[in-house]
Amino acid sequence: MLDRTQALAELTGPESAYAIEEVVHDGIPWRVLSKAPPTLRAVFEGLIGYGGRDALVYQGERISYAEQHRLVAHLARHLADEYGVRRGDRVAVAMRNRIEWPLAFWAIQVLGAIAVPLNAWWTVDELRYALADSGTTVLICDDERADLIRARTDGAMPTLVAGLDGPPAAGEADLTALLRGFIGECALPDGGPEPFDDATVIYTSGTTGRPKGAVATHHNHTTNLHTMELTRAVALARAGLPTAELAKGPAAPDGSPTGPPAPGSLQVYPFFHVAGLSGLYIGAAQGAKLCLMHHWDTATALELIETERLSAANMVPTLLRRLVESPLRAGRDLSSLTSLGMGGSPVPPDLVALVGGMSGNTIVPLNAYGMTETTCVVVVNSGDDYYEHPDSVGHPVPVADLRVADPLTGEELPTGRTGEIRVRGPHVVRGYWNRPRESEEAFPDGWFRTGDLGYVDADGRLYVVDRLKDVIIRGGENVYSAEVEAILFEHPAISEVAVVGVPHHDLGEEVAAVVRLHAPGAASAAELRGHVARRLAAFKVPTLVRFTERALPRNAVGKVLKRELRDMLAL
Repeated sequence: MLDRTQALAELTGPESAYAIEEVVHDGIPWRVLSKAPPTLRAVFEGLIGYGGRDALVYQGERISYAEQHRLVAHLARHLADEYGVRRGDRVAVAMRNRIEWPLAFWAIQVLGAIAVPLNAWWTVDELRYALADSGTTVLICDDERADLIRARTDGAMPTLVAGLDGPPAAGEADLTALLRGFIGECALPDGGPEPFDDATVIYTSGTTGRPKGAVATHHNHTTNLHTMELTRAVALARAGLPTAELAKGPAAPDGSPTGPPAPGSLQVYPFFHVAGLSGLYIGAAQGAKLCLMHHWDTATALELIETERLSAANMVPTLLRRLVESPLRAGRDLSSLTSLGMGGSPVPPDLVALVGGMSGNTIVPLNAYGMTETTCVVVVNSGDDYYEHPDSVGHPVPVADLRVADPLTGEELPTGRTGEIRVRGPHVVRGYWNRPRESEEAFPDGWFRTGDLGYVDADGRLYVVDRLKDVIIRGGENVYSAEVEAILFEHPAISEVAVVGVPHHDLGEEVAAVVRLHAPGAASAAELRGHVARRLAAFKVPTLVRFTERALPRNAVGKVLKRELRDMLAL
């Protein structure tokens, strides 16, 4: 069987669909996938070949790839003709996962306009800030966001609303009715974007200050897409498929109902998050059926996997734990599942073992490390490698440069030393929207400062130990909260846990754990401290253990809001 290095070498040669070429972009050395699609419009144009396959499924409604193409063409022309949307204009999308979201996104991309996905959990003030900051000219939203925004605006911004119960207000149009009214075939508008045109402005989910809009180009997104296709080809090569066939690239879509079943994916991540957006176009490029979830419900997720025969699902670790530990799982046929992906927050190593236990290690686990500023995935761990190294996020993808640096000096640190993780390459966005100073600070010499702490081992695997700002410094000793959380998660009584630092008059900071148990009283603070003490040094053992019966506060993609926990512990 080929190892990873051999598979990559055979799949990235000059004649391969995954050929890698060295270039210099804006004075920065890059390795690029020279045969990746040039733009997201080019990706969409290729989807028509999937014809009658299901493209989108949502609450009993489903549309095929052919129907998706027809509706997107009509909507793109409508945006151009009725609202004057042109290349480079910003069009915001503010809604939960529903069928209108992908249709709106693709229509924006084929015009060469810039999509601005807005967090559907935001308050009206946060929504208004991003609309103004991005210079949005047209808003596409659902009825919930329309209700919020309508009460605080004068209706001056043209708005298309999905899911309206009544007539649209002044300045609004009923998007759902509009889509139903598009009759007949329609060609895509002429023109479109260039590879280094801006494609998206995605606002980061920072927990302090105003969010910043990370600006990703079409080249960023298609690099992400083609990288994941290469990652899949490497996995198949290592499983024994001929590299000569895999090097031809993904099979051309033909819409044929015969042959292997088309992949299907449970779309859990919200589309306004970079992982959700990546799932949209990566799944589409594979001809996958995307089953959308408006919000998480474990029973519904299990039902969809079974009835739609889904092959993949990707979600934050919290939700994946609920899925694999659910007693409802025993009554469902999940044999169609071949892949379970997790990311968006640190993955406790025991969760990987749980995935293996539910499938006899037949399901391929996937941990994809990345963030908004890296257009999603830059480090991957999957399959047997992940089962064998569950505490690592894996190896960098072939076109990404990664180094661990001293956070203060920027000096690269040797193997095994912990420092700030920095990333460079064609995945990294060009900067923040209208934020030159912040862009210069975050992307020195093309290296994105992730704010994550980690180290690389002798085999090149990356280990993420904590967020730089979340390191607890107790009496001069560094305590990485993710390490303590991973140990606590191994205790069978724990449902959720987060470790934070709290002020201490003598030590500077002390270690505190906020714990939610599966059942109240199932474990005591002393028992949990002893559990940690048996595995870690004494200075890492939480001095304070606070129990809560409420779910831990999280942002839209499942990351625990530790600032809120610190405020709670200070009371």
